[in-house]
Amino acid sequence: MPPEHRGSTRLVLSLAAAVALAITGSTAVSASAESKAAGLREVMFVGNNWDGTADVIKSGGDLAKIGRINVIPDKDQRLTEIYLNPIKLAFFLGIRLGPGEGHDQFVDDMYSTPDGSAIVVSRPSFADVVSIDVATGKINWRFPVSGFRADHMAVSPDGKRVAVSASTSNTVHILDIETGKQLGSFSAGDKPHENVFTDGGKYLWNMSIGEVNTDLDDPSMDWTKGDRHITVVDTSTYRQVKVIDMRERLDAFGRKDLSDAVRPVAFTPDESKLYFQVSFFNGFLEYDVANDKITRAKTLPKNPATSEDRTTWVNDSRHHGLSMSPDGKKLCVAGTMDDYATVVDRESLQEGPLVPTSKPYWATVSGDGTSCVVSESGADRVTAIDFATGEKTASVSVGDHPQRVRIGHVAADWTGPSAS
Repeated sequence: MPPEHRGSTRLVLSLAAAVALAITGSTAVSASAESKAAGLREVMFVGNNWDGTADVIKSGGDLAKIGRINVIPDKDQRLTEIYLNPIKLAFFLGIRLGPGEGHDQFVDDMYSTPDGSAIVVSRPSFADVVSIDVATGKINWRFPVSGFRADHMAVSPDGKRVAVSASTSNTVHILDIETGKQLGSFSAGDKPHENVFTDGGKYLWNMSIGEVNTDLDDPSMDWTKGDRHITVVDTSTYRQVKVIDMRERLDAFGRKDLSDAVRPVAFTPDESKLYFQVSFFNGFLEYDVANDKITRAKTLPKNPATSEDRTTWVNDSRHHGLSMSPDGKKLCVAGTMDDYATVVDRESLQEGPLVPTSKPYWATVSGDGTSCVVSESGADRVTAIDFATGEKTASVSVGDHPQRVRIGHVAADWTGPSAS
C-alpha cells in the first residue's frame, strides 16, 4: 500500500473498531435473546481431526457431551475420486505424512449456520468445505477449494459468510454459509492459515504461515519457509487494503531471532491490540494496530521434558492456541509442545498456574465467558480453565485428536443426527 494511504486506512480501522466496541454488549445480549426465542441451544463443536467427527458438548459448566456428528458421510465417494487421480492421491498422502502426523485430516474447522440447522466443516484431506444437516447427518452442499487442502475458517459476525483458507493455492474463499456459493476470494501469502473478521465484519485478516512441513527448521534456513504476512481485505470488495509483514516489525522490535509465521491470534475487545503466536516460540507478542508496531513480548516457561530439536515440534508449533476473556483482561495460552495451558494477565503479562494438558492445540472461550477451553489433542479430551483463578474446572473425553473448538448452536432438543 502506498505510504500516503496508510494513515487513512488506520483511521478507518480505528473508527470502525470504536463503533464495534460501542455495540458489542448490546449485540451479545441480542444474539443470546434471539437464540432462545428461536428455540436454539448454545453448544461447542469439537473437531476430531483424525476421527472425522465433531463432538457436540455443553458450552460451559461440566462440558458434558450432547451428541456426535459424522462429518465424512461421503468418505467412500471422496476416496474413490482421490485414488483415481494420481495428483490428488499424491497430495492426499502428503497430508497424511506431513501435517497429519501419519493420519488423514478429516476436520479442521467448523461453524453452525445461524438457524442451527447445519454445521459447515473444512476437511483438509478432502480439500473441501461441506454443510451437514445436523438433524439427518446428510450433506447439504459441498465446495471444493482451489488446490489440494482446506484449512482454518472464520464466520462473519452476522453468521452469513464463511471464509476458508485453501493452503496449497494461497487463496482464501468466502462462501455463503447457507448455499455454499462463492461470494469472493483473494490471494494471500504462502500457506494461508487463520482468518479473523474485524470491525463488525468490514474487514477480514488472513495470516499466512509459510511452509511448516519440512525439516529445514534451523533459524539459518528460515528463508526457505516462504512469503509469510498478514493480508487485510475489505469484505465488500475482497480487495487488499493492507499487508503487514511481521518480519519488519519483529526486526524493529529487536527480535530478529523469532519467526514471522503468525499462528493463532486474539484481538482485544476494541481491536486496538493484536496478540499473536509465531512458529517455534514459547510465548506470544503484542501488536499495536493503530501505530503499526510490536510493543511487547511474553516468553513463557519451557517444559524441561520437551525436546529442543525443532524438527520434532508439530508443524513448527511450539505454542499453538490463544484466546482472550470477554473483558480483555486475561489471555489463555495453549503451550502445545510444552504440555500445559495457562492464563496470563494482559496488563502485567504474568502467567498463572501451568495447568498440565496433553499437546493442547487450540484455545477458545466458554459460552458464559468465564473459562478458557482447550483441546488436548494428545489425550483426546477438552478441558476448561477458569479465567479468574487459572485453575482447571472441567474436562470431557472426545474423539481422536481434537483440534478446533467453536461456539455454535443446535435445536434446543437436539441429541444427534437421526441418520449417518
